[in-house]
Amino acid sequence: MTSKKFMWPINGKIISEFGIKNNGKRNDGINISAPIGTKVKAVENGIVAYAGNELKGLGNLIIIKHDKDYMTIYAHNDELRVKKGEKISRGDTIATVGKTGRVTTPQLHFEVRQKTKSINPVSILERK
Repeated sequence: MTSKKFMWPINGKIISEFGIKNNGKRNDGINISAPIGTKVKAVENGIVAYAGNELKGLGNLIIIKHDKDYMTIYAHNDELRVKKGEKISRGDTIATVGKTGRVTTPQLHFEVRQKTKSINPVSILERK
């Protein structure tokens, strides 16, 4: 990685926090509200491991592998602007915010995985 902290993928309000919810469901990331069409940025340099919509409930999805330890996941996108295997630089526009999958309002679902473990994205994102 080129820096110790990832940049934020979009500016917006966190509408669903990381972790277990009151209803017993678990959010492995955070959901950030933003208008449809807002540019989604790659949080760090990497390679696109997946770009598509085959994973049920997540809508248009991008997964970026950053190094041997980190992967980031961007779900519910409107337009995907990258393809599998593409090399990405920190800050590149990779998608636009949408409301695909199981969401009813425009938002980005964002996850960070360290090896196979989901970690709270807020712990590794730069301070706003």
